[in-house]
Amino acid sequence: MTTPPQASTETAALDTYSHVVTSVAELLIPSVASLTVMQRGGAGSAVVLTPDGYLLTSAHVVAGASSGTAVFANGRQSRFEVVGADALSDLAVLRVALSDLPAASLGDAENLRVGQLVVAVGSPLGFAGSVTAGVVSALGRSLPARGNRNVRLVENVIQTDAALHPGNSGGALADSAGRVVGISTAVVGPGIGQGLGMAVPINDATRRIIAALMREGRVRRALLGIAGGPRPLPPKAARAVGRDRGVEVVQVVPGSPAAHAGIRNEDIILEVDGIPIEDAGDIQRLMTADLIDKELTVRVFRGGEIITLRPVPAELED
Repeated sequence: MTTPPQASTETAALDTYSHVVTSVAELLIPSVASLTVMQRGGAGSAVVLTPDGYLLTSAHVVAGASSGTAVFANGRQSRFEVVGADALSDLAVLRVALSDLPAASLGDAENLRVGQLVVAVGSPLGFAGSVTAGVVSALGRSLPARGNRNVRLVENVIQTDAALHPGNSGGALADSAGRVVGISTAVVGPGIGQGLGMAVPINDATRRIIAALMREGRVRRALLGIAGGPRPLPPKAARAVGRDRGVEVVQVVPGSPAAHAGIRNEDIILEVDGIPIEDAGDIQRLMTADLIDKELTVRVFRGGEIITLRPVPAELED
């Protein structure tokens, strides 16, 4: 019997899809561990960063814990120690006493496109080595991450319809080449949009966070001490800077570097060290360890005039 052309095309497409997913699964399952957290009896997943035992997971998986057990697909297992955790990015680095581990290849989430195939590998509900597939359903989402005293937005979060469940957190979200482009972090629950999952992206910013956790066990950030949001610029300010948005200051933390520098409520921040500021995320991205104790040049629009202020950011304590 001759196969109808349409059926043949559908079969070929399914075979291609299956080939991609199975290839990614075969590549990544050995590089993803199932975690049991001692103090809380919790569970999650982790991705092998280096052959000598560094793993990457979600900070909330190991929150309040210093150790646990990591079990790999081939049956190898080891106690892990938490090297460092950063609640404000929801990333943590672990270390196990194993060698010759198959390290996953890290990709770049900046190259993702909406509709692109992605594969999630983790241990949902304790079922180690589980694989689901879907697409990138949205990009550029923000997800609030809470530390002890501070809240920070994790930016450029990946939204996917690849099925994620409790236990997937800390596991891999990979592209069709098997490169890890995200670390699964959240599942959107019933009544909000069941079937959507979020992943912290692997990009230049998170690579720096991972490196800091491996090197120092923590992430240092600068503190300016303001809260604000985007606001259209008055015509005079817009003409002066050549754009139509800035960030209006709605709160200045008493005693903060911003307060000492004279930044006030209702100031509209235009630039920081010559870098255009159009939303609060632009300021957040700048507040890296390099700016701690370094004088900044901040241009603000106040009372119809553009003035320059010079705050010196302190270190953010969480």
